[in-house]
Amino acid sequence: MIEYLINPCSSVRIDVKKEQTITVIDLEGGQVADFFAVSAENSGEFLSAGVTIDVNESLRLGVGSVIYTNLYRPMFEVVYDDVGEHDLIHPCCRTEMYDFFYKNGVGHPNCLDNINEALNIRRDEITAVNLFMYTKISPSGKISVEEPKSKAGDKIVLRALMDVTLGVAACSVSESKCNSGRCTAIMVKVE
Repeated sequence: MIEYLINPCSSVRIDVKKEQTITVIDLEGGQVADFFAVSAENSGEFLSAGVTIDVNESLRLGVGSVIYTNLYRPMFEVVYDDVGEHDLIHPCCRTEMYDFFYKNGVGHPNCLDNINEALNIRRDEITAVNLFMYTKISPSGKISVEEPKSKAGDKIVLRALMDVTLGVAACSVSESKCNSGRCTAIMVKVE
């Protein structure tokens, strides 16, 4: 087993082989992990939250759910989940988002830059699977970001269905309920 500590407002790159398990742990509780991946064989194939919603016909992930690529191929299967509340609709936080909502984007750490840097790529937008993020969806379709339901030590375990390179970020948003108003570390274990 290899462990990766992701410090607050930062990210890591992790190479994972097919059939390995990836355990993402919210160490202190109430912290979101932006979880993104690229196929090890084809950099043009990557995790797609939109395709995952389409194929699963659901805005939610649970044990048995499969996360898909932009080419509609299975990338991960959820095999264990303490929380059962993860976000598939919000793009990674980025400079423009901080400017729009909080007027503080210049120099603010953000998941888009952190994941791009970890993977040595340049994507203008990434919609990752936002593990532990709680987006409340009302019957009218209105959404609100609420405090994550994850408690200290809660985890989700995924099985890789192909060789991938992960870019995982400990989300940088402290200005809202997204990370309970503070940013903390995330642990990832691969075995």
